Amino acid sequence: MNAAVPNDAVPNGAAPNGAAPNPKELVAASLKRERTRVGLSIAELARRAGIGKSTLSQLESGDGNPSVETLWALSTALGVQFSALLDAPTPRVEVVRFGGGAVIPAANADYSTALLSTASPGSRRDLYLIRAEPGKPRISAPHSRGIVEHVVITAGRARVGPPDEAVELGPGDYIRYAGDAEHVFDALEPGTVALLISEAF
Repeated sequence: MNAAVPNDAVPNGAAPNGAAPNPKELVAASLKRERTRVGLSIAELARRAGIGKSTLSQLESGDGNPSVETLWALSTALGVQFSALLDAPTPRVEVVRFGGGAVIPAANADYSTALLSTASPGSRRDLYLIRAEPGKPRISAPHSRGIVEHVVITAGRARVGPPDEAVELGPGDYIRYAGDAEHVFDALEPGTVALLISEAF
């Protein structure tokens, strides 16, 4: 994310002077940290997440291209919030400019997410900016048990929610649904933008 921060409070994986952080570096460092914390080998974590061992090795070395789907699978296998894999120390003041940031694209849809704010200690919510284009819908597999997602459309239109109960939303419209069941984000207009809050209970 593009952050204006004091020079003495630049997050790991980010460059000073407002440069965007490198999502590959953030993911590599976070994956190693979380995998070590739970005591899993690369092979075992890859098996639990349903991804290739070589894919995980590339991500941990900073050479892979992480997709939303892969990071969700890994965060679920590790038992952590999605944001933990894009985590960096939080500065005292942080500004996120539209269009910048550690953007993670989806593999099979014109959809991307940028983590805006991670949950503070004692808090259990993460804030994301979603940008999507019409075409193939983004189908999300169930996240960790107890996750609830809140979405507000800020530009464009989209069908959002459980596949059999998805609702068409426009600017200013809000929806809440269980994130631990399959759900869809289907952009209906070019330049669709949404604010997503992922909340854990």
